[in-house]
Amino acid sequence: MIFNRKKAAQAVWFTGCILLFVAPVVIMFIKSVSFGWSWPEWRPDQFSLRAWEVMFRDPALSRSLYVTVAVGVSVVLINFLIAVPSAYALSRFSFKGKGVVEALLMMPILIPVLAIAMGMHLTMIRLGLTDRITGVILIHLLPTLPYAVRVLKAGFDRLSFDWEEQSAVLGAGRWTTFWTVVVPLIIPSLRSTAVLVFVISLSQYVLTAIIGGGKVLTLPMIYYPYFNSADEAVVAGFSVLFALLPIAFLIVWEAVIKGYLFVIRKP
Repeated sequence: MIFNRKKAAQAVWFTGCILLFVAPVVIMFIKSVSFGWSWPEWRPDQFSLRAWEVMFRDPALSRSLYVTVAVGVSVVLINFLIAVPSAYALSRFSFKGKGVVEALLMMPILIPVLAIAMGMHLTMIRLGLTDRITGVILIHLLPTLPYAVRVLKAGFDRLSFDWEEQSAVLGAGRWTTFWTVVVPLIIPSLRSTAVLVFVISLSQYVLTAIIGGGKVLTLPMIYYPYFNSADEAVVAGFSVLFALLPIAFLIVWEAVIKGYLFVIRKP
């Protein structure tokens, strides 16, 4: 009886994931290759690649895909460089003003994005970072870094310090312990952080438009003008692209993680 309940729970969970995450993407893809498919018809009568032809006929699309991936990956890497030591320090050490530091790290997601963008725009102008991909990468740190620190801190909080002490007892140095003991044990948090940061960076339109000045074209910069059009097939095609980018990033990130684990476990 317990076995059956477990199987039933797994089936419900799997079905829910399919309905919430897979089915919408499949429907959007069918919509993008259909012609005149609308409610209440349960299937399209005609299929056409016209929407995808319209999308890839736009010369800015390939450039925007490259810029979007470059910005997203850069934001993920910089988040790790800042968030990992910050989260480790907040989790492992007690110091005066720790609560204030945590509150300051969460402030960017509590303040309206537009207010932050307008204030940072003036700073970026003085630094000469407006209308440049560097400025867009830096501004994307504001809505992503608080989440990265929060997720990684939770990962370090769940990790017992005994593992690091045991490694030190066996003669491993601080850096060896970190890369061969700590990092493998917090891989679930690293995986979640990378995907979350990439998705947040991918969805930024206002920050990119203000700091990029329309010269740094990411996928949202091209997508939103089409979104206001009446061509539902093209909108569905762009939506599929948005859904596929995080999936592709996750696949590559999983390959990087497996490669890293293989290297550190290799005798």
